[in-house]
Amino acid sequence: MKFTKATNYALHTMLALIDNSPVKPIGVQQLAEIQGVSPTYLSKILTRLVKAGMIESVSGVNGGYRLSRKKDDITFLDIIQAIEGNASLFECNFVHGEECLIQAVMKEAEEKMESHLKNTKLTDMVQKKT
Repeated sequence: MKFTKATNYALHTMLALIDNSPVKPIGVQQLAEIQGVSPTYLSKILTRLVKAGMIESVSGVNGGYRLSRKKDDITFLDIIQAIEGNASLFECNFVHGEECLIQAVMKEAEEKMESHLKNTKLTDMVQKKT
């Protein structure tokens, strides 16, 4: 199983915003430089995070991005789903009538992973850094 690079950048971006919260907004250029990614690519990721209601865009000379939710409420799962969506990781391609036994195992594993990601907040990572 592998998440896209966009998810990697989104998680790191959110960590930077949480670490900086509630100080002034951080510009896309600065966020991109921190991660070594193009500002254009990061802008697309930031747009998804804005649409998911986790961050907001602030216009003006001192503009940029900042959290729009309480930092203690943001989980790994929130960010991953904002970027990847919430479709199941495994879909059985065979018609078995009853639920596929393989599908059942995969679904259970996915539920456990989602539970872990839902219960892990980015603020936990900030606390580990200090």
